[in-house]
Amino acid sequence: MDRKSEAGGDPTAKEGRRVSQATIALDPNLVTEAAFATDQEVKMTLKEGLKLYPNAVLWSILLSCAIIMEGFDIVLIANFFGFPQFNKKYGYQQANGTYNIPASWQTALQNGAYVGEIIGLFINGIVSERYGYRKTMIAALSLMICLIFIPFFAQSIEVLLVGAILLGIPWGVFQTLTTAYASEVCPTALRAYLTTFVNLCWVIGQLTASSVLRGFLNRQDEWSYRIPYALQWVWPVPIIIGCIFAPESPWWLVRQGRIQEAENTVRRLTSANSGIDVHKTVSMMIQTDELEKEITSGTSYIDCFKGTDLRRTEIACMVWGIQTMCGSGLMGYSTPFLQQAGVSVDKSFDFTMGQYALGICGTISSWALMSRVGRRKLYIWGLVGLFIMLMVIGFLGVPKTNTGIAVGSALLVYTLIYDITVGPVCYALVSEMSTTRLRAKSIVLARNFYNIMGILNNVITPRLVNPDALNWRGKAGFFWAVSCFICIIYCYFRLPEPSGRAYIELDILFEHKISARKFHKTKVDSTNGTVDETDGGSIQSKESLHHVEKL
Repeated sequence: MDRKSEAGGDPTAKEGRRVSQATIALDPNLVTEAAFATDQEVKMTLKEGLKLYPNAVLWSILLSCAIIMEGFDIVLIANFFGFPQFNKKYGYQQANGTYNIPASWQTALQNGAYVGEIIGLFINGIVSERYGYRKTMIAALSLMICLIFIPFFAQSIEVLLVGAILLGIPWGVFQTLTTAYASEVCPTALRAYLTTFVNLCWVIGQLTASSVLRGFLNRQDEWSYRIPYALQWVWPVPIIIGCIFAPESPWWLVRQGRIQEAENTVRRLTSANSGIDVHKTVSMMIQTDELEKEITSGTSYIDCFKGTDLRRTEIACMVWGIQTMCGSGLMGYSTPFLQQAGVSVDKSFDFTMGQYALGICGTISSWALMSRVGRRKLYIWGLVGLFIMLMVIGFLGVPKTNTGIAVGSALLVYTLIYDITVGPVCYALVSEMSTTRLRAKSIVLARNFYNIMGILNNVITPRLVNPDALNWRGKAGFFWAVSCFICIIYCYFRLPEPSGRAYIELDILFEHKISARKFHKTKVDSTNGTVDETDGGSIQSKESLHHVEKL
């Protein structure tokens, strides 16, 4: 392909025209252009990335704001269980005169959202790859506007459950689409920051929900919990308007064979005087896509479990699942947990607000640490810190005296560690583990594994801390400490370091089956598909070399 479109001489490169990938593979200049663009992207600094790709940052931030709604509503459900007015409406009166929602219904309401998210995630993996990220996001946001009416007007706990399941469907779309979009519109230098911004949006939603509930705590009528539900209508409309004008992912356009549109999109994502060579940047995307065709048999869900993609899918699933397996359920269940530990209703909400405020500070701090420490090291040491805090929480729950404030303080430290390490770093890792052709479906599988773990978490945690069940209080920390320790062992042996790698370099490293502990030390030559390990030995992949020879 000559790419004469800008000169007006190539009728096959008109706007929106699909170009055969077989034709692209015959271009003798494509490998050289792709190698140059790969080298430039890997060497790009954070400051340069912000200067050259300011529009990519803004569009990614806009779409990621949809996650605020999910974080907002998930916290509403969990913290409503510590909300007297909500418990009076949907719960039962206990012997001491107070109202409570049974642990079984607490589990059902929280897991209902996860069930809906699982459905929405699988739908997104198919629909977004067929129709694009923009159209899928607009459809999900429109559905969200309609479904909010269900919990807002719910008169029974059964209707609330139906609303939670249905609302989970668009939330499932938001969970993966925002991460995939962020990872595909920005260069390597910005990838970690924009994907972890998704976690910041999640925490902002949590803090907003806790603050709203704290403000309505002293209101005694039904509007104390209905107004918080109604506030969810604030977000969708402005995000929909933004999505209408947002550029599509250039990687998605390349996968569709719409090369000219991909080049136009790259121009929209970069600054006017950036000096970015659009042809070479898209050539890098084309070469990556072609290489992945050689090592990946297709783009279906089943292909995520074939060949080298099995390892990549496994790591992505575990990295996201560890977010719940490391004991974060205690953090998400903080308000009723603190109340059962002896903290007053007012102070429990104050602690929760402080917890999420620390989460915002932690996520921002992670941006500085990731560029210096790396994803793997930060993630593993974060798990070590969480293990220590879970043991502290467990020991604080041993005395029969009231240790609620001490447990609350330990939860604050736990939250800070989590949101500096495991919380945000997960989003960067998941977006980098899969091939670009399987990214949407790989992220779907990873998030659904997280949701399955979340369902188990929502079955276990209420029963550990609820006074009608085991009533372990702080001793629940011991249970999750064991789980967290297992996660540390797994990550040490299986989690690689993707920091600073272009997508084509990651493809080659996985294709050569490089050990997770050697990932960051191994040198990659993307032009001829070779890797050079620390012992100086060179390994070549037949698949990669075959691909390069074709080009």
